[in-house]
Amino acid sequence: MKWRLAFGVLYDKNVPLRLKGKFYRVVVRPATLYGAECWSVKTSHIQKMRVAEMRMLILMCGCTKRDRIRNEAIRDRVGVASVEDKMQESRLRWFRHVMRRSIDAPVRRCERLAMESLRRGLGSPKKYWGEVIK
Repeated sequence: MKWRLAFGVLYDKNVPLRLKGKFYRVVVRPATLYGAECWSVKTSHIQKMRVAEMRMLILMCGCTKRDRIRNEAIRDRVGVASVEDKMQESRLRWFRHVMRRSIDAPVRRCERLAMESLRRGLGSPKKYWGEVIK
């Protein structure tokens, strides 16, 4: 939704790439990664996020896939870090926040629950949030 609202600004040839990158980092990425610190993601989810982000960045640069420009070069032009790094960063930030809480806090109590007896349903992630952090 946010991407469609920002469509005009981000495709304008008169707007510098660095400014488009800043707009992307401030408006689009937070909407995309809202709550990502608590997600236990599969590698396929990360790949889909990577592909979606690169599509947006390629369109912002005014390039096409036929130009065959490397993803790192496009990220450097726009000044944006990879979505995978940002997800990991937010996950670790939340983990540090949880660890600062007292042992009796509800957030910390959830971490001590025994998960061995639970069966994971069909289509659920193979790892829990704590396992993703490790």
